[in-house]
Amino acid sequence: MSSGGGESVEYTEEGDPIPRTWAQRWTDVWSEEALPRNLFVSLRRLLLGFGLAAVVGIPLGVLCGCYSRIHAFFLPLSIFGRNIPLAALVGLTFALFGIAEFQKVMFIFLACVAFVLSDTAQAVRAVGSQYVDTAFTLGARSWQVIFKVLIPLALPSVFNSLRLLFGLAFGYIMLAETIKFGNEAGGLGSIINVAMKRNNREKVLLVLLIIPVVALAIDRALYWVQRELFPHEFGGRGLLNRCVRATLHAAEDLKHLLFHRAAASPVPGIPSTKP
Repeated sequence: MSSGGGESVEYTEEGDPIPRTWAQRWTDVWSEEALPRNLFVSLRRLLLGFGLAAVVGIPLGVLCGCYSRIHAFFLPLSIFGRNIPLAALVGLTFALFGIAEFQKVMFIFLACVAFVLSDTAQAVRAVGSQYVDTAFTLGARSWQVIFKVLIPLALPSVFNSLRLLFGLAFGYIMLAETIKFGNEAGGLGSIINVAMKRNNREKVLLVLLIIPVVALAIDRALYWVQRELFPHEFGGRGLLNRCVRATLHAAEDLKHLLFHRAAASPVPGIPSTKP
């Protein structure tokens, strides 16, 4: 026999249901709900939406942090985006993007981009003015100050903010996966929504336990990357920092080598000045 939640129930000879262990319930959720596939689908949607928010929000945040007029233009939009009710945002994305995969990605994007923009602008504006003044005194141009002073000094704060916001975005996954389209995998949010409608509280609890565990694992991995990229701020060994610096130095050396060869090569029609 089966219960209303779709799970098989075993009975004793007297007709009483046999209590199921948590291990048996976990096995049911793993097999019946295709848990690995749905987890992968939720992570893919989350990475696409949050990655798009970072690609759009970080450059705009840098501009807002560098130029007061741009900051004044985007400030109302940022405040609106950070305070819009997420339940209303679900309906808005349904109206604008339909109910397919694109809607779920855009929901995560719209829910996160205002926070990314605001935190990036705040990190850039928090850079000490003495660094900017020193760069201008040494003859740096505005674009050099932005790319070689402001952005490198703001990167640790920006990365830390992205790590924390990614954990926040993971909590939005249930709203993003309210509706399942066709035969596609619904994701963890769809499993929770269906289980709630069937009053299957055990399945809801099991899936809810998965989300923070996965989020914690991703957060620890990002924190390790953060420490290795910015050891002066977070106390790591600096393995990734040395790799990035070596790559940048190699790129600079290659650029200087190519420009030197181009400048040293004779131009056709012009006699060489060498003796």
